[in-house]
Amino acid sequence: MSHGFRQVEMQPVYGFFHYLSTVVYGMFFRGDVVGLEYIPTKGSFLIAANHASFLDPPFIGGQVSRQIAYFARKTLWVGGFASWWLDAVGTIPVDRDGGQDVSAIKRVLKALKEDKGLILFPEGTRTPDGHPQTPKAGVGLIACRAQVPVVPARIFGSYEAFGKGRSLRLGTPVTVVFGRPISPSAFDDPAAGKDRYQVASERIFARVTALEQPRYPTV
Repeated sequence: MSHGFRQVEMQPVYGFFHYLSTVVYGMFFRGDVVGLEYIPTKGSFLIAANHASFLDPPFIGGQVSRQIAYFARKTLWVGGFASWWLDAVGTIPVDRDGGQDVSAIKRVLKALKEDKGLILFPEGTRTPDGHPQTPKAGVGLIACRAQVPVVPARIFGSYEAFGKGRSLRLGTPVTVVFGRPISPSAFDDPAAGKDRYQVASERIFARVTALEQPRYPTV
């Protein structure tokens, strides 16, 4: 995994923490990274991934050599350093329902118009047991409104490394797999009516969960 020093093309605070996340990943959690060729090198896009740990956003985002945006619960803006940092790295505050408030959607669409990428977690929150949870409609709403390619991503090992209710386990390999981008026509079905966004979320998340961890023959 080598992106050169693409951090110099990012905003300073984001670039610093992007570099830091790659260092931490490489030193303490390094696993396989597969499918980097599927991440668009230009234009706007979404990344949809499973969510098992607080490690997921930096470890998935750290593989992307372009600056991207993230969602975070509005309740994390508590003032002080935390709020400053969330704003400095371009985090978009969102209600816990997964992104269905108007202000968040406007900020997402603005970021995408600027040819940026955005990471979304269809489950809305971390899995409590390491298994994929039912996706929420919020991600489908954003994907359908944005009409940009969605890159499915699946992270393996992050639950074991630092899952919900679990202690941090340094040295646990974490693997990130990216899949082929999904075109809007493959997930957006306007004929689904009021279920349109839920259907889109389920179609997107099905592509996420279909991604497999690389396996190598035993020598």
